[in-house]
Amino acid sequence: VAFLLVLLTYGMETAYFRFVEDAKNKDKVYTTALVSLFTTSLIFVVLVVLFAQQLADIIRYSANVEYIVYFAFIIGIEAFTSIPFARLRQLKKPARFAFIKIVNVVVNISLNFFFLWICPAILDNHPDSVVKWIYSEEIGVGYAFISNLVATIVTLLLLMPDLFKTKIQFDADLLRKMLTYSLPLLIVGLAGMVNEVSDKIFLKYLWPDPETALDQVGIYGACFRLAVLMTLFTQMFRYAAEPFFFAQANEKNSKMVYAEVMKYFIIFGLIIFLVVMLYIDIFKYFIGSNFHEGLNVVPIVLMANLFLGVFYNLSVWYKLTNLTRYGAVIAIVGALVTIVLNVLLIPAIGYLGSAWAHFSCYFVMMIISYFWGRKHFPVNYDVKRIFLYVLLAIVLYASSSYITPGGFITHLLAKTVLLMIFLAVVYIFEKSNLAKSSYQ
Repeated sequence: VAFLLVLLTYGMETAYFRFVEDAKNKDKVYTTALVSLFTTSLIFVVLVVLFAQQLADIIRYSANVEYIVYFAFIIGIEAFTSIPFARLRQLKKPARFAFIKIVNVVVNISLNFFFLWICPAILDNHPDSVVKWIYSEEIGVGYAFISNLVATIVTLLLLMPDLFKTKIQFDADLLRKMLTYSLPLLIVGLAGMVNEVSDKIFLKYLWPDPETALDQVGIYGACFRLAVLMTLFTQMFRYAAEPFFFAQANEKNSKMVYAEVMKYFIIFGLIIFLVVMLYIDIFKYFIGSNFHEGLNVVPIVLMANLFLGVFYNLSVWYKLTNLTRYGAVIAIVGALVTIVLNVLLIPAIGYLGSAWAHFSCYFVMMIISYFWGRKHFPVNYDVKRIFLYVLLAIVLYASSSYITPGGFITHLLAKTVLLMIFLAVVYIFEKSNLAKSSYQ
């Protein structure tokens, strides 16, 4: 599903942001992208429905062809609605964007809860209840797919007012230009999916002992989730940053703005890193005690996700200069690093190898993008101060391991002092900038 969503959106969101800012007729850009995604999504759904049985046979779900059909519609609708969502971001309507996204989640979870827990519980106690008319035990886990599909349809319905507000204007020449720009971003997206999901797949198959391979995957997956704060921060930033970067492109001080955004992104990312790692004795209770042996991957994964966020910042250079092919090259290099290091490290050190592969992938992508960006779109990032903040965060985290236990509260207070030191140093260095921003 992750790969198919990237394939079916084929970088059109970013292309929309790139072309809409300079367009005299912004509605034409929007509806051209909309028609393109509607057409490709419709073709996808039709083909999958026609060959649903064959696809079910290939992935060994021959008895559940309906799962394939459900997901065809889910993926098709989600790909199509990516442009209306992009327009909400471009029009600076985060409240409506968030509302529709939250409704999708609430509907999905509520229906899963209803079908997979409430209905069976009611029928166990009241076999003749009216629930039997809307619930069938034979469908079973299929209700998870149905819930997802209903939530996706509700999302589409909520976006309908935005879809019908604008008169359809299709420009084939504009679409050709948008596709030329966006198709390299498709490669970026596909390579990005390799970086995101392949480590767990490799871990399952490359760990020497098949009997404990799933244990390795489970420990790694559970500890990986402790980095969710950094993941959410990076995702939130990406949603806001992409339309912002394109909107700033024509401003005379745009490069200075990009440099400031990068610095403050890293500062907040480092705060998240320190909060999670200094208070890991609390955060670890979000996963079972059986998984605690893998906590040593958490700082590695946190820094990897921070590097990914830095790469999002740096990617402005190839997006604004229409050099998206360079982005594709960087992403392919990252995917190769992920694959090679997983193959080399997993047999020796297991899930720790997966974590270091994740870290190395985004570190390499970040470094390559930085140096290429200096050549094609130089931005005067405050590298010295950023390096100082990163070094300080690492030193403070390393220092925390030398705090001798003296009771749980005392331990936490000592680590809080370390966090306060970081915040104080940042405030001292950034005080003049913050005052200037407040004045402006």
